Amino acid sequence: MRISCFGEVLWDIFPHHKKVGGAPLNVALRLKTMGMDSSIITRVGVDDLGHDLITYIDKQGLSSETIQKDYQHHTGEVLVSLDSQGTASYEISRPVAWDFIDNTEKALMDVKTSDAIIYGSLAARNEVSRNTLFELLDEAKFKILDVNLRPPHYNSELLSELMKRADFIKLNDEELDNICSYFKIKEITLEDQINALVTYTDTVQICVTKGGKGATLFYKDSFYYNSGYTIKVIDTVGAGDSFLGTLISKLLQGSEPQLALDYASAIGAMVAGSAGANPVFTDNEIHDFISQQ
Repeated sequence: MRISCFGEVLWDIFPHHKKVGGAPLNVALRLKTMGMDSSIITRVGVDDLGHDLITYIDKQGLSSETIQKDYQHHTGEVLVSLDSQGTASYEISRPVAWDFIDNTEKALMDVKTSDAIIYGSLAARNEVSRNTLFELLDEAKFKILDVNLRPPHYNSELLSELMKRADFIKLNDEELDNICSYFKIKEITLEDQINALVTYTDTVQICVTKGGKGATLFYKDSFYYNSGYTIKVIDTVGAGDSFLGTLISKLLQGSEPQLALDYASAIGAMVAGSAGANPVFTDNEIHDFISQQ
C-alpha cells in the first residue's frame, strides 16, 4: 500500500530545543514504521532549516523527491508551549515555504500512484497550497482529512469544502464541538454528532479522538470504542498524528476496526508519554504496553 501525505513540514521550536514536525510529516513517518510506503508533498525554504529538514527526511528513509524548494520564503517554524499537563499550544509563523506548494508533475504522479492521500486543514490556509491540494484531490483514489484547527488559520467555508471532499475524517473532540457550532449541528451525544456530520459531509468514515479518554470510530455503519490507556504525559506533540498513521495503516491493510482502533490508541498514548513527535517503538514495546493496561 502507498500513501501520499500533503502539507506542512516545519521545526517545532521548544523553549530549549527544536524538533522536526508538521502533522503530514509526522503521519508519513508513522506510516513508514507501520510498513506502509509513504511520501510527503511539501515545500521548504532554501535555508539551513530547509537543508536540515531534507537531511532528516532522507535519513528516515522517506523520499525527498516531492519536496519542493522555495527561494523566496523561509522554512516553517512553530513556537511550542507546554502547560503543566504537557498539552501543547502553537504559534505558527506565516507566510512560509509550505504555503506555496505547487502542483508539479512529481506531486501529481505521486498522488495518482498512491492508494490514498492524507491532508489537513492547516496546509490549506494559503491560496497557492489550497489550490494545489484541491487539484490533487481530484486525482486521488481515497481522501483522508486530518482536521487540524489552529486559530486563526481556517474558516467555516474552508472546513466545509475540505470535509465534503473527504472519504475519511479524523478530528479530536474539541474540534468536533467547534465544527458542530459552525454548522449548527445541535445534537448532544458524540454518536449523534458524528451521525449528523456524516449526513452533512456525505463522509461515512469518521474518527474522533478524546485525549486520554481514547477514541470513537464510525466505520462501515458501526461504532467502535477505545477508552484510552494510562500514561504519564510528557508532551502531546504528534500523538494524534501517530494515532492517525497507525489507524489508517491498520484499516487499509485489512485489520478488524476494533483491533485497529486499540492499536492506534496505544501508539498515540505512547507518543504522548515520550518527548517529541516521532519516537520509534519496537513491536515488543507496543505489545507489552497494551498487555499491561
